[in-house]
Amino acid sequence: MLLANNGVRQRLSPSRLAVLAQAAAARNDWAGQVRYDQDERWYQRLEQGDNHEVWLLSWLPGQRTGFHDHCGSAGAFAVVHGELREYSTPGGRGTGLPAGADFAAGRVRSFGPAHVHEVVNGSAGPAVSIHAYSPPLAGMRRYELSS
Repeated sequence: MLLANNGVRQRLSPSRLAVLAQAAAARNDWAGQVRYDQDERWYQRLEQGDNHEVWLLSWLPGQRTGFHDHCGSAGAFAVVHGELREYSTPGGRGTGLPAGADFAAGRVRSFGPAHVHEVVNGSAGPAVSIHAYSPPLAGMRRYELSS
């Protein structure tokens, strides 16, 4: 556990979370755990520490998160199989028009605690990703876009 000078647990930075997600992806000990669910995205926690957690997610074509934030947690995800598309709002907190970016296997995306986004498997095949958050998720707030 990392501690600040006053003994309070230190949050991990988005860049450190990207390293954690990449390291978990490289270990490949998660491969036999992946499951797919036609009705909803499947997920399983791989690791939980005092100041972070790491999750394994699978995505069938068309599955999506909807726009959300992470209630003050910074995060990162590494795509380990397939391709995902992220739509993020440039103004944060659900404001502005969403911009999209594709993340194929091997790519990593990190973000700060105010990031609002939607992740989608818009491809024709399944996808798998590993996500890291700090502090561990307290929840996710959902957003709807309006004009």
